[in-house]
Amino acid sequence: QLQLVESGGGLVQPGGSLRLSCAASGFTLDYRAIGWFRQAPGKEREGVSCISSSDGSTYYANSVKGRFTISRDNAKNTVYLQMNSLKPEDTAVYYCAADLHSVMCGSNWYVGRKYDYWGQGTQVTVSS
Repeated sequence: QLQLVESGGGLVQPGGSLRLSCAASGFTLDYRAIGWFRQAPGKEREGVSCISSSDGSTYYANSVKGRFTISRDNAKNTVYLQMNSLKPEDTAVYYCAADLHSVMCGSNWYVGRKYDYWGQGTQVTVSS
């Protein structure tokens, strides 16, 4: 059974940090482009970041650039999203997603339908 499981969410004060993990089972994350998305209540799903497999290239939404860092550990079959300097507007459910057909994020990395498998999400709440 192919599965993605996110973890690491929680409640953090503004300016704090969290590291989200996306672990795969039933398939390897190697040779896959992996994306992170988020959805806040009442808002559309937003692409946050993506990491390619072929060259490790990374992509970020403007709203998180300079604060978030995506990385992957193929030995652990896990992708991470390090989130620093968190703001209340970062509050959302965060999802990871795998593109089983491409090693590259590409120019459409932020489009949800590019991805084949999704995790169940982890809640991130930034509040004082």
